[in-house]
Amino acid sequence: MTQTIATIAQALGAQVLGDGTVAVQGLSEPASAGPDDLALAMSPRYGEALKTSNAVAAIVWADADWQALGLKAAIVVPRPRLAMSVLTQMMDKPLTGQGIHSSAIIDPSATIAEGVSIGPFCVVGADAVIGADTTIAEHVSIGAGAMVGARGEIYAGVRIGRNVRIGDRAILHPNVVIGADGFSFVTATPSIAEIGRRTLGKTAFEASDDAIQHRIHSLGSVVLGDHVEVGANATIDAGTIRPTQVGRGTKIDNLVQVGHNVIVGEDCLLCAQTAVAGSAVIGDRSILGGKSGVADNISIGSDCLLGGAAIVLGNTPRGSFMMGYPAKPMLTFRAEQRALRDAAQNGARRNLVSKPSDDT
Repeated sequence: MTQTIATIAQALGAQVLGDGTVAVQGLSEPASAGPDDLALAMSPRYGEALKTSNAVAAIVWADADWQALGLKAAIVVPRPRLAMSVLTQMMDKPLTGQGIHSSAIIDPSATIAEGVSIGPFCVVGADAVIGADTTIAEHVSIGAGAMVGARGEIYAGVRIGRNVRIGDRAILHPNVVIGADGFSFVTATPSIAEIGRRTLGKTAFEASDDAIQHRIHSLGSVVLGDHVEVGANATIDAGTIRPTQVGRGTKIDNLVQVGHNVIVGEDCLLCAQTAVAGSAVIGDRSILGGKSGVADNISIGSDCLLGGAAIVLGNTPRGSFMMGYPAKPMLTFRAEQRALRDAAQNGARRNLVSKPSDDT
């Protein structure tokens, strides 16, 4: 998508240095930038690569000598990562559709608003509602009674279960599954999981007379707020009686599992391979790092940060920074790691001192 440097600078709220009429068609790292690219050289470490490239326009760091770098135009931004958000939105080609494909199967009772595009081999169930200007790619299924808001983008292979509610401007990446049954089973007599929790493993487990896992169905479905984004192959399970909920503006990464009855607040980030077990509550604006985990029936306060692979087993107060397994406050975790490292080093030194020499 062709844009002039002046237009880009205006969108970024930045000043143009040089010729604002220079036009670019895409973004590029400095080393591979050509004359039609806007090079992203927002740090001095990219200076040499930019100088040897064919770029004529770039976003540069503060105080950069853009003319000495061989540029015709440059832009300086105060917060480079925020600029990346604006730039990539400007240059991206959104999911586009061509109306309703002839191979799509749409129940006669479904409501399809104006401007909706539905791709090949999609299925829309009875009484489903799709809001205006939503674009649905190929091989998507939308269950009976589901509601999808306006101006959404639903990519290939997405599965939306019955009675799911999705707000406006949702983005669902390929193979997302929303509204599958939760993982909820019960045995006729107490299971080893129940016994283990009660006894803390102090007694050995014995074979149960009835170990059959009786399935608990999920009738509560899922509710997603406006501006929610869900990454490829992520899953959000339906609640048992009440819905699983994801708040407005929350972003969920690839391969994330959100269990049944979970409540995720607004503007949260759940990074790749995070797992949130059933009936957990995540407060607003909290960030769960990659491969982190939250045990069932516990609460994470608002504005919490879980480091990568942190496993939270108990309620966590607002504003906490947690790391490790089991998760604990970051400063405590680092102090313990330092103590373990020091103990290991001291032990190694003692072993060296006490080891008999070859002369004895």
